[in-house]
Amino acid sequence: MKQILSTFIVCFLSLTLAAQPQFIKAGKITYERKLNVWANIQGDFAEQFKKANPQFKTDLFTLEFNQNQSLYSPANNQQKNIFDLVATNNIVYSDFKAGTYTSTKNVFEKTFLINDSLKNLNWKIKNDFREIAGFNCRRATTILFDSVFVVAFYTDEIVLPGGPESFHGLPGTILGLVINRLHTTWYATKVEIGDSKNEKIIPPAKGTKVNNSQLKKQIESFFTQWGSNTQRFQWSIFI
Repeated sequence: MKQILSTFIVCFLSLTLAAQPQFIKAGKITYERKLNVWANIQGDFAEQFKKANPQFKTDLFTLEFNQNQSLYSPANNQQKNIFDLVATNNIVYSDFKAGTYTSTKNVFEKTFLINDSLKNLNWKIKNDFREIAGFNCRRATTILFDSVFVVAFYTDEIVLPGGPESFHGLPGTILGLVINRLHTTWYATKVEIGDSKNEKIIPPAKGTKVNNSQLKKQIESFFTQWGSNTQRFQWSIFI
């Protein structure tokens, strides 16, 4: 009787442990970033352009992470064109414990190394869910630049409070991101589990050192020559 009871207890504990959620603390996430190129084309040559070019430009990025740090970077050799409003080759290192990030961005054929505090994002968590890369994700929304609506889908099964580009601040990792005013989406296609003890995250180091305020002044000065129709370019630089 005792042996049967012991066997039952062992089986019960095994099933209970197996049923508990497994929280991922380190690894690598692959994102597919899709830009609707046609949405940015206007004027007399728009129809001709659409006939000669595909509607969507797709690039891959990876997010390597441990419990406190992440590095978002291109996974393939992105080819930038004049219609690609969203920065193509961004590298973003985030230190969530320190509350800072370092980012390499190519702007006007010049490489900038941005060091600054993580953005203060005011998220509103919703009761909508969807599955992304095999994970149950919850919907959240925020607003950037006073008018740019952002939708994110995050999973609390991955403990990192980060995601694509410099987006962060949710109780889990962002696996899906939608910015309609930039005509761009980011969705995770694969999550690889790593060992937090072996995951060494190294920030980028090349480029002209600036903070966000300094870079913004340079960009505003440049865009003054173009008139007021340049908001999307500026938004894409600071996401």
